[in-house]
Order: sequence, then structure tokens, then C-alpha cells
Amino acid sequence: MKITFADAAKADIAAFIADEGAGLPGSAEALDKASGGLISESLEGGRFDGKVGQQASVVLPKGSDARRAVVVGGGKPKKRDARAMENIGAHFVKAFASSGFKSASIAAHSAEEAARVAAGAKLAAYRFDTYFTKLKADQKPSLSTLTVVCDDPKAAKAAYVMLDAATDGTYLARDLVNMPPNDLHPESFAEKIKELSALGVEVEVLGEKQMAKLGMGALLGVGQGSVKESQLGIMKWNGGKAGEDPVILVGKGVCFDTGGVSLKPGPGMEEMRGDMGGAAAVTGTMRALAQAKAKVNVVGLIGLVENMPDGNAIRPGDILRSASGQTIEVQNTDAEGRLVLCDVLWYAQEHFKPKAIVDLATLTGAIVISLGHHHAGLFTNSDDLADELTKAGLAEGERVWRLPMGSEYDSLIKSKFADMRNIGGRAAGSITAAQFLKRFIKDGVRWAHLDIAGVAWVEGEKSPTDPSWASGYGPRLLSRWIVDNYEA
Repeated sequence: MKITFADAAKADIAAFIADEGAGLPGSAEALDKASGGLISESLEGGRFDGKVGQQASVVLPKGSDARRAVVVGGGKPKKRDARAMENIGAHFVKAFASSGFKSASIAAHSAEEAARVAAGAKLAAYRFDTYFTKLKADQKPSLSTLTVVCDDPKAAKAAYVMLDAATDGTYLARDLVNMPPNDLHPESFAEKIKELSALGVEVEVLGEKQMAKLGMGALLGVGQGSVKESQLGIMKWNGGKAGEDPVILVGKGVCFDTGGVSLKPGPGMEEMRGDMGGAAAVTGTMRALAQAKAKVNVVGLIGLVENMPDGNAIRPGDILRSASGQTIEVQNTDAEGRLVLCDVLWYAQEHFKPKAIVDLATLTGAIVISLGHHHAGLFTNSDDLADELTKAGLAEGERVWRLPMGSEYDSLIKSKFADMRNIGGRAAGSITAAQFLKRFIKDGVRWAHLDIAGVAWVEGEKSPTDPSWASGYGPRLLSRWIVDNYEA
């Protein structure tokens, strides 16, 4: 769907945002008058009072500038924040995307609100129908253009640049998570990130031989049961000053997770196609930053593996040597994400001087029990970094919630045979996973771990801006965090 901004527009559907309790907005008065008062009459005769999510639609007489007029509830102006404006755009698109009409306009109050309405509309317009072969015409969206009308379209367009780029990053992340594992495996994912070269991202991919020379025994151990070769994807966006230290993003990319020898239960295992949600978030963020030409240096690193129960797979009881030299006793092969991340985190610090490192991973089921599907779990060694990420998450609707860390949890991952074990038991499962990762962070490095297992994909009721199984969580949060705190 093409989205533009203008100070006036002619479209099949003309929509207007009405404040709660205020009746017909002034922007609709001319069209109401031309229709003989049909729009105001429809509001008076119904139960429309302007609450967010409400819509009143009117069929207009022949010869009118539009074929339908829609009044959209805008809620109370003092409570109309960015999320409310995005939801207004989302509700509108969801209602009319398959209406049969091709064009629509919606009048916003200000340039900033116009940009947020556009972002919400675009997020709600996402579809993943690549694998359907028999969709009928009425099952496909008809709405192809949306014009957001406001007094200052130039300012709205400027405000939309980063929002648009972050939304495109979200689209990419959703596509990656939604793809089936027979089409998205470590090698094909590595090919996908090479497409970012067209936007100016420098891409390098390391294979198993190169990672073996680097001593990445933990990551390689996870993938050794798969016929698909493990990969390390390296993406560099050099938008800042030459030689300036980068911000580093690290993503867990387990393209399918059977649990390995510690096999997961069969029901629901198909959802493990999404166990690369962290890598998808990093990839989507790199696209967003490059598309917006952000003035900052960022490196995205993704460890891509499959965790399969082959005869060559690692076993409970095996001891792996990580790239840091630390040894890990594998007590459960389904606690594999941390084995991937620890080697990639070490690589990040050995090859770059990070201003900060943030890793993202669908790491633990325990985080879903703790926070449900509304916040990612945040673990960090830096109060400042926690504040930065929390503010960015609130600004973009991808919220995080900080959980504790501390040396008292270390005893839970103590091993009798190696430097540590890869599970800590039922208690504090998300915290012990973070404690494990912290052992691979060097002194003085600002680091945060985001456990996104509860937000990367969600079944059932979701926000209006999230129509897909895969949420695409991450690019909006991360791009906002980076631009607000590190852009030149």
C-alpha cells in the first residue's frame, strides 16, 4: 500500500478523525454539506461518540468527491499519544483493506499525528500470503493508496522517514519469522542478509571452517546435528564518522529448534520456526538504519544454526569449549540459544570496540510465564542502558521490563565437570540464562540482553498494528534507541 501526505486529497474513501464527545470534525464539514448532511445525520442517529476504535461509515450520493465517508473515533485529545494515533490508522486500514475500494484518505490534526497514523496503517496492512496459491479476488486487499491529509504535509513526510524505515524493518523481520524452515535455514538466511548490500550495508558471512578456526565450539556444537551448515552473519552500517566505535546488535538465529536430543514435545513444535526471532530483529534493524541513512556506525551479528536430533548431535553430558576458552557442560540440548549467543558475543568484543552491545533472543519459556506477551525481558549490567532501552520501547510500543541479575544466581549454573552448565533448573530460568551470557561480557562493556520469547510471535488477540503471527518485534525499538542515543 502506497502512503503519501497532502493538504487535500480526492479518494474513494474519505475519513476524518473525530475527538471523543466533539461530534463531526471541522475537516468533514464541507463534504457533509455537499452530501446534504448525511454524515452528521449518521452520527446523530447512531451510538458513535468518538471513542478510539469506533467508526461510522456513510454511503455518499453520486457526484460526491468520495464514494464513502468514514468518521473515525480519535478518543480524548489529551490522551491521544503515538500509540493511539497508530491504532487509529490501523483500525481504519483493517476495516477497509479488502472493501473493494482502491484509494482512501484520512485527515489528521497535525504533522506528527499524520506520521503516526501512516505508520499504524502500514503496520496493519502487512500480509504474509506467499504460500497461498488459490486466493480469490475478494481474499486479497484492494486498498492500494492511502493519503494522510494535514496542514503541513512536508513536516509530516519528514516525521515519517524514520517511522517508515522502522516499519519496513518490521516487515522484513515478520517475513523472516513467518517463513517455513525448509525455505529459511542458516544458509538461505545468510543469502537473505546479502540483499541489504543494495542499501549500503557491508555483509560478510563466515562458514563452519572459519568459525572453527575462531574456536566457536559452543555455536558449532548446536549445529552439528544438522545437514545445514551453520553460519555467522556480519552486517555493518557505516553511517557515522569513519573509525568511530559502533553500536553492536547480536541476534540468536536458531532457524529451527527441535530441542535436539532433549527433544521438545510434538504439539506446537512447528512454532520453533520462529526461534530465529532475535536474528530477524537485528536484520530488520540494519535495514531500517540503512534505509533512513542513520548517521551512526552499527554492526549486526547473527548466529545461524539448526538444532536437530541427528546421530552427530551433541548429547546431555557433552562439554563444549567456547570461543572465550570457557567450558560448558551441556545438561539439556534444548538450552541451545545461549550456546550460540556466547560465541557471537565474544566475537563482537574481540573484533570491535562496542559503545554498547544489545543481544536479542527467543531464549526462555520462563520469560513468557513472567511477563506474558506484552514486554520483553531486559537484563543488563548498565543502569543507563536500561533507561535508554526502556524509553525507546515506550516511545515505539515495543516495551521492555527490567529483571534482576546478581552473583547469587551463579550457583544455579555451577557444573561439577566444567566452568558452567547450560541450564539452571526451574527457578529463575530467564535470570540464569542472562547470568550465563554475562560470563562472556568483558569488564567495562555496556551490555543488555533482551529475552523476546513472549513477544516475537503471538497467537490470538493482538494489537491493531500487529495482524501477523510473527510480530516483527525489535526494529522499531532498536532503531529508536540507536537514533536517539548514538546518532551524530
